[in-house]
Amino acid sequence: MSEKRILVVDDDTSLIRLIGEALRSRFGCEVDATPNPEYGFELALKKRYRVFVFDFSMPMIDGAMLFTLIGKVYNHVNPPVVVPPLILISGRGDEARAQELMKEAGVRGFLPKPFAMNRLMEKISEVAPELEPTQDEQKLVPPE
Repeated sequence: MSEKRILVVDDDTSLIRLIGEALRSRFGCEVDATPNPEYGFELALKKRYRVFVFDFSMPMIDGAMLFTLIGKVYNHVNPPVVVPPLILISGRGDEARAQELMKEAGVRGFLPKPFAMNRLMEKISEVAPELEPTQDEQKLVPPE
């Protein structure tokens, strides 16, 4: 079952809009993007995602906590649901904590802001290789 759906949670609304557009055009996948971690949590309970992209530093619930909460729920349903890999994005100053998190299972990438959108696309391709770039996108990639 290959879900081509990605959940993006970041309190920066202009950034999630950009990420959503980039992911849709690059992978032709469904993207749910919300600035609200509580809503992100609800979405994760209702739908299945292939990859999570969470902002590390959000008020109230940070991306790591959100990931942990979703993981707890996924592990306790029957049958358990596979927790998608997480890519954390983060503002300055979170590097030390983020490096710690990189050691945790499921946290597969960390991008400090500001980052080039290509870097995020590369990370997503690494963790979800079956998300193929769309035809338009493949034309733009120069041959190796």
